[in-house]
Amino acid sequence: MKSFSRWWFAAAFLVCGCEDKTQPSVTSTVDSRTLPQQESWNSTIVVSDSGRISAIIEAGYIRVSELSRQTQMSNGVKVRFFNRDGMESSLLTSEEGSVDELTNNLEARKNVVVVSSDSSKMITEKLYWDNQRQLIHTPEYVQITSAKDRLQGHGFESDQSLKHYRIFRVTGQTQTD
Repeated sequence: MKSFSRWWFAAAFLVCGCEDKTQPSVTSTVDSRTLPQQESWNSTIVVSDSGRISAIIEAGYIRVSELSRQTQMSNGVKVRFFNRDGMESSLLTSEEGSVDELTNNLEARKNVVVVSSDSSKMITEKLYWDNQRQLIHTPEYVQITSAKDRLQGHGFESDQSLKHYRIFRVTGQTQTD
């Protein structure tokens, strides 16, 4: 009987000793509204109006948050712009960017390069695309290289094909015929 009591006491001790008596703490500092509602890797966004594609955006990582009306993109962004005839007019690349969900306007950031179909090239650190006006612009420093020009300045505005552009506070070299 003594051995049964010892065994019962040992079993009760083990069962009580293994019970988890502390509740895990829940961190209340994380607001679920700031976490992405949607995430996507190696994805494509098509921007169109009335069936006409104006841009195709590819990004390594895309996230959408509840509080923001912005689609955030990172890990490499590539934007192919199309003219009204459906032909590709230029290619924009950057490290990151965002798209306004209401207007489809784009902001590209970090190592932004735009190359037109005629090989004109524009380099800056931040660039905006106005979807409604089909216009790219920036207040930042820009460099433009084409067959005839090597220009730089602060402030820039152009059609998305880089055919008709304005540089503000410009310096550079150009060839005349």
